[in-house]
Amino acid sequence: MNEGISSDRDSNSLPKPRTLALTLGTLGVVYGDIGTSPLYAIRECFYGLHAIELTEKNVLGVLSLVFWSLMVVVTIKYVAFMLRADNHGEGGIFALLSLVPRAGRRISSRARSAVVLAAIFGAALLYGDGVITPAISVLSAVEGLQIATEAAKPMVLPLTCIILLSLFFVQHRGSSAIGKVFGPIMICWFITIALLGVQSIIRYPHVLVAVNPIHGYEFFAASRLHGMLVLGSVVLCITGGEALYADLGHFNKRSIRLSWIGLVFPALLLNYYGQGAKILEHPALAFNPFYGLVPRPFLYPMVALSTAATIIASQSMISGVFSLTQQAVQLGYLPRFRIIHTSEEARGQIYIAGVNWTLMFACIGLVLAFRESSRLAGAYGIAVTATMTSTSIIYFFVLSKTRGWSLWRAVLLVATFLFFDLSYFGANLLKFFDGGWISLSIATALMITMTTWKDGRETLSRRMLGAKSPLVVFLEEITKQQPPRVPGTAVFMTISSVGTPAALMHHFKHNRVLHEQVLILTIRAIDIPKVPQRDRLEIKVLGQGFYRIEALYGFMETPDVPRIMSQLTHSGIMIEPAETTYYLGRETLFITGKSRMMRWRKALFAFISRNIQTPTVYFRLPPDRVVELGVEIEF
Repeated sequence: MNEGISSDRDSNSLPKPRTLALTLGTLGVVYGDIGTSPLYAIRECFYGLHAIELTEKNVLGVLSLVFWSLMVVVTIKYVAFMLRADNHGEGGIFALLSLVPRAGRRISSRARSAVVLAAIFGAALLYGDGVITPAISVLSAVEGLQIATEAAKPMVLPLTCIILLSLFFVQHRGSSAIGKVFGPIMICWFITIALLGVQSIIRYPHVLVAVNPIHGYEFFAASRLHGMLVLGSVVLCITGGEALYADLGHFNKRSIRLSWIGLVFPALLLNYYGQGAKILEHPALAFNPFYGLVPRPFLYPMVALSTAATIIASQSMISGVFSLTQQAVQLGYLPRFRIIHTSEEARGQIYIAGVNWTLMFACIGLVLAFRESSRLAGAYGIAVTATMTSTSIIYFFVLSKTRGWSLWRAVLLVATFLFFDLSYFGANLLKFFDGGWISLSIATALMITMTTWKDGRETLSRRMLGAKSPLVVFLEEITKQQPPRVPGTAVFMTISSVGTPAALMHHFKHNRVLHEQVLILTIRAIDIPKVPQRDRLEIKVLGQGFYRIEALYGFMETPDVPRIMSQLTHSGIMIEPAETTYYLGRETLFITGKSRMMRWRKALFAFISRNIQTPTVYFRLPPDRVVELGVEIEF
């Protein structure tokens, strides 16, 4: 098996009770988004901004597109293929990017740069998805109250905002406690929507012929451009498909596949086809065919169940954005954020306050601006389809450059995926002015920020490295001068594993004294999700009480310097926390240097650098043991 691509033996070897538990867990975490799509997907095709005439041919055509979208994009692309492309058990667009080789013989630097840009754009688009998903999901669920009674219409917006506010305000507590009930609620949800679909299909079984793809072809042949606009609404049925791959690290391939094939896929199809049968039987219900399936006495309980399901879908998306942010920080695409681990048992459960509040204001702002889920649907879809396109492009390079597939095999498979991805993306671009600009605006702003931060840090690193004195020269100077040594340990943190840290040079220049033990610590992120504890540290003894320490962290981990110090003690380097001082460099940046970055990007990088979280908080350093030494840099 090639590097980074694991087999299914790990998941097959799990005991059955463990597999069943993971399968139950996937229902609440993996399938929340795609599982609540029946609330609005069919409705948008026949009642949305670009609704098509409600005829039997059009209904059968839309249902055929729904079936083959779920079959090809979700079942074949993600369930059958993408789940195999794991990076040491982790999935997601950054994990996929890490499988692409570094520039060299197997891939040119230009191709590698294009793949990186595709990954950054895909990740940025997921943030747009993270803003829209909670807004449209909760709003569409609460709108069910209008079906029960017209008097509830004024309550829809305030109730939606209250639910979203409550959801974001409890994020700091973590999702482990409420997560235990996610699975059972979603089992109830999927069984319920399946039964609702079945009772409608029984009365109008003719809709089942829509599994024949000829109905989809005839739909496009008759409707042409309007059919493309409707395809932009059909794509709503596969939103959340990317989560199948992104949540791989929390579960395993077998549990995700079992839950999809065994429950989620059949339940979704039955409900979609049931909605099609219902609107053919009662065309007046096209304004909300999902709730049209529900017998009137059960409307209020169904609204409650739908709201619970959409809260779960929103929670999954919010947690996914936290995880994506952590990965981006570790890989150097975003500045440092304070990352709080909300569970001692589940390392993947984290909370990032800045991201949480930004999402909250953006979600509520969208609800108040669009006011109806139908209007929000125009903003939904572009982010999802563009991310899927980015994933397919990166997957091609993984297959051809890492996994060793022949070029024609890789092209044939990925071209099939791209045919669907680009068709959906093109259809959604037609809805650009209906709200699609929101997703692209968010993604563009984030992409500029991420690329500017990455390029700025690399430029700054090269600038500082060029000004550094070789460490061997510094140590020779120490040998000659024999400066006084005071008790304790000094830890000098630096982004480069070569040369003498600027903070160390400034400290010695001004104080003319050194600690008995001096550690030069570099924390480096590598392209795997998690680094085994035994491989965490690389220690080099330099003599005269000097050590160079390199701590390796995966992109799913957050550095913890006190824990590193504790591990060093176990490695034979005795460190007393009360006698340890941490020295950090504080750069003041001037954008008047000769680096090739555009001036406006330099200004943006300098602004972000001035306002990011201090290393003290991010690396979990004891504040009363930290000394910062300033340095001015032109870049």
